[in-house]
Amino acid sequence: MTKIVEILQGIRSGVDWANENDLIESGLLDSFDMITLVSDLNDAFKVNIGLEHLEPENFNSIEAIAALLRDLGASV
Repeated sequence: MTKIVEILQGIRSGVDWANENDLIESGLLDSFDMITLVSDLNDAFKVNIGLEHLEPENFNSIEAIAALLRDLGASV
C-alpha cells in the first residue's frame, strides 16, 4: 500500500493519506485528482481501471483502493 500512498502524495502533498477514510466525500480528491490517480494507478500496477470501477466506495480510502487493485489482479 506504500505505492498507493506515494501516488497520492504526488497528487497532493501534506495530507496524511494513510489515515484518511473519506477521500472522495470529504473533497480531498476532486475530479481532476481522480483522473490523475486512475492514470497513475493504471501505470504503476499495470491494471485497467475502467469507468465501471469509478465509484466513490472504491476510492474513499487506501484500503478501498488496494482492494480494487487486488480485484483487478494487481499485487498490492
